[in-house]
Amino acid sequence: MNRSCLALSLCLLSAPLLAATKSCEKLKEEIEVKVQAAGVASYTLEIVPNADVTDRNLVVGSCAGGSKKIIYQRNDGVRRSDTAAPAPAPKPTKD
Repeated sequence: MNRSCLALSLCLLSAPLLAATKSCEKLKEEIEVKVQAAGVASYTLEIVPNADVTDRNLVVGSCAGGSKKIIYQRNDGVRRSDTAAPAPAPKPTKD
C-alpha cells in the first residue's frame, strides 16, 4: 500500500516535468494568427531574451522556459501601452 502511494505521488509530481513546451517559433505563429484575425495590418513580433525587454507592456508571450519573451509592436504609430486604459476621470471639487 505504501509503495503504491509513493509511486502514485511520484508520478503526479513528475507530470509537469514531462509536459511538452511550445517552441518560440510555434508560439509566435499562433500569436500572428490572432493579431491578423484582429485586423491589424502592420505589426512586428519579435523573440528576445528577457534581458533585452525594455517595456513590459509590449510582451505578449513567454517561451523557452520563461527565458525569452515575444514582443508585439504596431507599426501604424499606435503603441499597445498607449491604448491600454483611459485616464481616470478627475474627482469633483467641493466649493
